[in-house]
Amino acid sequence: MSYLPDELWRRILEIGITGTCSNLVYKDLCSLSITCRRFKRLSADNSLWSSLLSSDFPSSTSSIPPDSSFKSLYKFRFERDKERKLLAHRRTVLRVESRIAEHSRKIQEIQRGLAVESEKFNSTLLELSNLRRVRQASTALNVWQPEVIRSRQKQIVEQSVVPADYRIHALEMELKLSKQQIAGFDKAHTDEKRRLDASKEQLASVKYHPLRDYNLTSSSVGERSVKRKKSKKYVDCEPLISFSS
Repeated sequence: MSYLPDELWRRILEIGITGTCSNLVYKDLCSLSITCRRFKRLSADNSLWSSLLSSDFPSSTSSIPPDSSFKSLYKFRFERDKERKLLAHRRTVLRVESRIAEHSRKIQEIQRGLAVESEKFNSTLLELSNLRRVRQASTALNVWQPEVIRSRQKQIVEQSVVPADYRIHALEMELKLSKQQIAGFDKAHTDEKRRLDASKEQLASVKYHPLRDYNLTSSSVGERSVKRKKSKKYVDCEPLISFSS
């Protein structure tokens, strides 16, 4: 490939940046510049970096002096954009962490409510069981049975201070309502746990992509991806190759 003239190489690079495919991004030029002196000179061409600057940072090309180095301008604009994205990333991390703390707090409240309702359910179930024994003992008093058993059944009935049938009906209603409350707490706990897991996954994704532009709206993201799909993929990651002068 060394026999190809500079003009042809420069044209190849221009097509790679401004062509319909637009496969070359700033990292490619930086990688090319460290291969040899010739490619370092070719990759520093002002027109190449001008195309990258106008494509990746359109707002930066409005007022640029004609004798400016577009590579230096691209580096300055890239670093400034990187700082902005890092600040937006920190804000997003804090926002998601706050959401995780809120979900955790709600889960703890649900668990406390569930514990109280479960204790109420168990006490109601125990009282209902005792009253059913009283009703059975009251029914048993109407039939003949040995005096020892009869006196025991009579003692159970006398210990009840409220009518068994009335109280049993009320406890059955309380038990039914308690079951519904427990089912509601279980559903709320499941939903809140799902939201907590989703927020944790979002936090892991946000921390994995610190340079993603979190301030962009969905429409602007779509427009940018249509313009330069591959450049967006590289912007998500911190460059491993620095801009060489």
